[in-house]
Amino acid sequence: MTFAQPLYFLLLLLLVPLVYFEVKKKTATICYPDLSYFKKEPNRGVILRYIPFGLSLAVLLLIAFALARPQRGRVYEEIETKGVDIILCMDVSISMVADDFKPVNRLVAARQKANEFIEKRTGDRIGLVIFAGQAMTQCPLTFDHAILRELVDYVDFGMLEDGTAIGLGLATAVSRLKDSRAKEKLIILLTDGANNRGEIDPISAAKIAQAYGIKVYCIGVGSTEEVRTFVNHPHIGRGYFVLEPADLKTLTEIASLTGGQAFHASDAEALSAIYSEIDAMEPTTFKTKKHTVYSEKAGHFMLPAAIILLGAIVLGSVLWRRLP
Repeated sequence: MTFAQPLYFLLLLLLVPLVYFEVKKKTATICYPDLSYFKKEPNRGVILRYIPFGLSLAVLLLIAFALARPQRGRVYEEIETKGVDIILCMDVSISMVADDFKPVNRLVAARQKANEFIEKRTGDRIGLVIFAGQAMTQCPLTFDHAILRELVDYVDFGMLEDGTAIGLGLATAVSRLKDSRAKEKLIILLTDGANNRGEIDPISAAKIAQAYGIKVYCIGVGSTEEVRTFVNHPHIGRGYFVLEPADLKTLTEIASLTGGQAFHASDAEALSAIYSEIDAMEPTTFKTKKHTVYSEKAGHFMLPAAIILLGAIVLGSVLWRRLP
């Protein structure tokens, strides 16, 4: 809580002489018309004598706080951005379970590096699309990067029917960006396989992206050769599986059609470097305005002051009556 007019607290200095003169003041010989009260409670009269003055001090104290204009403010931040609208399009097929990205598997590494990229892109709207045999929007375009990072961490195997529908995933990402008014729109497509599912082939999806002026950066992860890895999955079973390498030729063609670039990451360090390179190639410019909105809290002090003052007046005319 802050005070807009703190100089009014100087009024509290007046309480010192008021207290001094009240203590030194000579009291009347008879303060109460009915002396039988003091025969029953002889010690309470001394205490009651100072209650009216104490109430008056409380009123003055509350009024001083009210005049100082106590306020409670909330800071609002407005972002004026010329940033980039970005959709992260991530493969979550079972082949991403391969553990060649030591000490974690491909999907865990992809999540970690995606979140590192998100943290750098302050001012951009970013969304997330995941795909396997089907595609799904995990998070629409948003400035709330904290929520987005939580949703990225939530991505796991088994969320979608297995397969690698690259074209469908890319088309879903395009549908999230096609109506964007951002100056720059881009998709970062990450996969470790070749298209084998879905009604839309990757090149057709790339041409749709091209028509909407959407740039696609493609990242192929994993070895360029077949990988044999152990899989323990509730749907496809348990055992060793041979995983095909990413279709880098198709990824390169997608990037070429849309004005993007294709990359290959064989380990987590290479993936991190690729995200850093994309970050450098697609700079964002933005500025923020911060303003504070205050709500006045003087009423919290004036209302008790009015109640106490009214109570003192009523009690003064009844309990603390003085003889003329």
